Amino acid sequence: MSAPARSNYSVAIVGAGIIGLYTAYHLARAGTGPILVVDRGFLSSGASGRNGGGVRQQWETRATLRLARESVAAYRRFGREFGYNIWFRQSGYLFLAETDAELARLRPVHDLVRSEGLDSRVLDADGVRRLVDGIAPGAAVGGTYLGTDGTLYPFPALWGLYEAVRALDVEVALGVEVLGVTTADGRVTGLATSRGPVTASRVVNAAGGWSGDLSRAAGLDVPNHATRHEILATEPMKPFLDPMVVRPSDGLYFSQTMRGEIVGGLTLPHAPGTGGGMSSSAAFLPRMAASLSRLVPRLGSLGVLRAWSGYYDDTPDGFPIIGEDLRCPGFFHANGFGGHGFMLAPSATRRIARAVMGEATDLDPGLFGPGRFTGAARPAAVERLQLG
Repeated sequence: MSAPARSNYSVAIVGAGIIGLYTAYHLARAGTGPILVVDRGFLSSGASGRNGGGVRQQWETRATLRLARESVAAYRRFGREFGYNIWFRQSGYLFLAETDAELARLRPVHDLVRSEGLDSRVLDADGVRRLVDGIAPGAAVGGTYLGTDGTLYPFPALWGLYEAVRALDVEVALGVEVLGVTTADGRVTGLATSRGPVTASRVVNAAGGWSGDLSRAAGLDVPNHATRHEILATEPMKPFLDPMVVRPSDGLYFSQTMRGEIVGGLTLPHAPGTGGGMSSSAAFLPRMAASLSRLVPRLGSLGVLRAWSGYYDDTPDGFPIIGEDLRCPGFFHANGFGGHGFMLAPSATRRIARAVMGEATDLDPGLFGPGRFTGAARPAAVERLQLG
């Protein structure tokens, strides 16, 4: 536990995950005064340390796709920029279709990705078998594949950012809980924490699954809610699988690490909110084992090393919430990323930092701004490819 070293900051960021640390990095490089990052847990205790490490550019909407493509470029140079190897492998993403109707639903995604100059491919069943050796006969009629998508190890990414922001004199206070947001005359003045109050004219809400709670503590009615998702890692086996495999019908996804483990998850119904904790439920292991072994029978004999869960921070339209909330000036949203904060962090946090500095961004406020949920009209666009 590390208490804040001072009482006054230019910017206070709540959440020391990938979004919070990357935002702090951009702000610090721009010379934005003293910056505090505060987190109730330890480094990597939230979703940033509990995900499958997937980074993909296959999305339904052009705006999200472009953010993802920029993030892929940033992760390719991460080692040179931060001095940490995140083992980013561009070994592809394969979306499986079990029926012709599902394949038809994937085709518009393929068309959009192709229109952006990326080499997406539509595969038939034989093409899928060539990518997933040992897939059960009849398990898929085809799929879509993009070879420049890939996976990375989340932990060295967090460590690299943590060391980088500290070298830039950003203060990171771990094990310090935020109890509330303080305001005066409707404007942000700082935070109440378990280690005392701090003042800051700008507060960034990058609290992931807990961001809705923090926004509501500031008196803001927001639609994001935490959704629990489960994941596991198996014992290693001889490498046979290159791409991340995703089955949209039930949210199954899995990949094989460089050490041979299978890492993946499956969507199960859980009550919204963070009350369920982040352990594994009794239903997850048998459901996941059955789904994996039916799809790829050779995986049926593998032992499970560990299983856990984490929280998506979901919004009704599938887009993150980015920017200043005009209902409470000085309060900035950097949340609502679903389970894809890592995928979009490098690019999205550049825009978040610009917003905090009072600069314009290229993000459409109708897609990403907090004001899109405050009017009578609901957002028209929806990003539904919220898995894997």
